[in-house]
Amino acid sequence: MPENPPPEGALPGPQDAIREVPLSRRTLVKAGLGLAGTAYFAGILYPVYRYLAAPAERASAAAAVTEVDLPEAVKLPAGSALIFKFGVKPALLIHHADDTWVAFSAVCTHLGCTVQFMKDKQHIYCACHGGTYDMKTGKNTGGPPPRPLDQFKVEVTDAKVVVKRA
Repeated sequence: MPENPPPEGALPGPQDAIREVPLSRRTLVKAGLGLAGTAYFAGILYPVYRYLAAPAERASAAAAVTEVDLPEAVKLPAGSALIFKFGVKPALLIHHADDTWVAFSAVCTHLGCTVQFMKDKQHIYCACHGGTYDMKTGKNTGGPPPRPLDQFKVEVTDAKVVVKRA
């Protein structure tokens, strides 16, 4: 018995919605290759994304830290220094012989190497290219560093030393 076509303007019925599409080998292989290609490109693009997104994530993590408590620094003898983490970067806390305290970023302003406190020479030194900084002010005094070290505020109490962003 032949089916009559639905009248014009009539909505299709449930029998019209179900149509069987034959699944051939070619369709299955195309779907599998498409899925494998998508996974391959995702595997390549994800590390590239992580590489490009990392500096932004580090910058936001560094900006989130505004102060660091250092309870062990109270015991720091005069004339010595302590390297500690301020966020994701190293910092340098110096307890001078005259009982003053200063804190600087321990990242050289030339190429980002970590600086070190040289007690015997009375300055802060970057071993990468021989840059020197004044140990009281952080100003660049020799070598290639283009600007002073970033300075932090230091608050000393009986229980701890607090280093804050300036």
